[in-house]
Amino acid sequence: MGLQNEMTPTKLEGGFSKDHDDAMMYTGRVDPNEYGTLKRELKSRHVQFIAIGGMIGTGLFVGTGVALERAGPLSIFLAFTIVGSVVFAMVQSLGEIVTWLPISGGLTVYAYRYADPAMGFAMGWNYAVSAGVVLCAEISAASIVIGYWDDSVHVGVWIAIILVVIVALNSFVVGGYGEAEFIFASFKILTILGLLLLAFILALGGGPDHDRKGFRYWKNPGAMKEYLVEGDAGRFCGFLKSFVNAVFSFLGAEVIAVAACETKHPRQNIPKAVRRTFWRILFFYVFGVLAIGVLVPYDDPSLAAAIAKGAKGAAGSPWVVAIQNAGIPVLPHIINAVILTSAWSCGNAFAYAGSRNLYALAISGSAPKIFAKCTKRGIPIYSVAAVCGFGLLSFLNVGRNSAVVFNWFVNLTTISGLFNWFTLGVSYIRFRKGMEVQGISRDSLPFKGFFQPYAAWYTVLMSVFLILITGFNVFFPGHFTAADFFSSYGGIAMYIVPYVFHKLYYRQPTVPYDKMDFYTGKAEVDSDEAANVPPQPRNVWEKIWFAIA
Repeated sequence: MGLQNEMTPTKLEGGFSKDHDDAMMYTGRVDPNEYGTLKRELKSRHVQFIAIGGMIGTGLFVGTGVALERAGPLSIFLAFTIVGSVVFAMVQSLGEIVTWLPISGGLTVYAYRYADPAMGFAMGWNYAVSAGVVLCAEISAASIVIGYWDDSVHVGVWIAIILVVIVALNSFVVGGYGEAEFIFASFKILTILGLLLLAFILALGGGPDHDRKGFRYWKNPGAMKEYLVEGDAGRFCGFLKSFVNAVFSFLGAEVIAVAACETKHPRQNIPKAVRRTFWRILFFYVFGVLAIGVLVPYDDPSLAAAIAKGAKGAAGSPWVVAIQNAGIPVLPHIINAVILTSAWSCGNAFAYAGSRNLYALAISGSAPKIFAKCTKRGIPIYSVAAVCGFGLLSFLNVGRNSAVVFNWFVNLTTISGLFNWFTLGVSYIRFRKGMEVQGISRDSLPFKGFFQPYAAWYTVLMSVFLILITGFNVFFPGHFTAADFFSSYGGIAMYIVPYVFHKLYYRQPTVPYDKMDFYTGKAEVDSDEAANVPPQPRNVWEKIWFAIA
């Protein structure tokens, strides 16, 4: 089924015109008959697995090793738990907005409508560019992972192959992307659950070495490692630096909002995905980093050596270090295969998310209309090409130290992702206030998040805090370099520059509460939901079937 652009001749999606009138008319309409539309072809199982495991990439499997070696087990456990709480709060806010209006443009249009046109413009471009950069990071990581088995083939060959496959998965039908993510996420989920069980067994002495570890390594060498300076201040610095790795690992949690306009029965399926975010955070991230800290000491020589020489793939994963220390053969190769699929999957997911945000900018008049052009199968093909074009930057890996390139990407995209969370928090706060001013009951929302509006305020404040402390280490004596400063805080420019440009050029005010548009596009979604009521399972077997259909 084609998804029409949710716009009317009197109020259209997008930014305000430069010479806006008192009614603050929207501009940027594209003709769906000329440009085509997106299609609702993502099934329930696609959305659920995208939400649960779609964005789990190398940050969780490999990046946690760097964090552990630098800061210690308690530091990374606290950092991942705190960032996980921010993500949970952000998704609660997002769930309310998305289920009210699951339309084309998603994140970008919500910021336009409920926050500030300049914030929508900045977020849209920031998201599209940062998604392209994460795509580069994951392609680079995947090409390195393959070298764990065979480094005789030039890394550029693997980069080209991986990029071609990602382009193919995003260029034909959105259901193909959904199927690929369903398969990739299944592997990741099963692997992480298996690793958690293995960690429990090894901690109790059930491995080949029969060494009962318990929390021994939290006592010796210790739960927190000094970083930059000695003493408690150094341990606190290590804890703060762990946030960078944690944020990077959680990037993309908002992809369920991007996928909402291409999801069948979004008001039934999106709330499921939002609710399951809590379990994803708890089991995969919080329990995952806790298990790593129990099994591997931060001064483990194998881990330190792997990080120091930029070891390929599984060799740099703390999971593999733990498995090798326990004397278990073969399993490291399996872990490496999962890391490869994780990097590939995460790159694929960001190519999808970035292209849809570029599409959103085009239908809102903030990007050339060519990026709104869709194929007959509902793919914004020029947006896909533009975002995947960033993947060519992965060839930087050919001429530079891979670890250096990857760290650049990590730092740049970490701040960009935090700005996205910040904007979504602001959008929800104003969305909530706008509903009150216009007399719209919160009880009319298809989904109501927990702890609101406090969860949204928590998202905003913590996002600002995390942005400020991301590169704090560059300000310590003897640690400042221009390259490190840019890699740590360059992501700020990716948001601030388009925001200031939009403010100065268009001179549009923040959207007044009484003029917020809550209804354009809603009627079509309502009628679609009413006309396509999903069948209700009558027994446990039908529940299983409907879950995988």
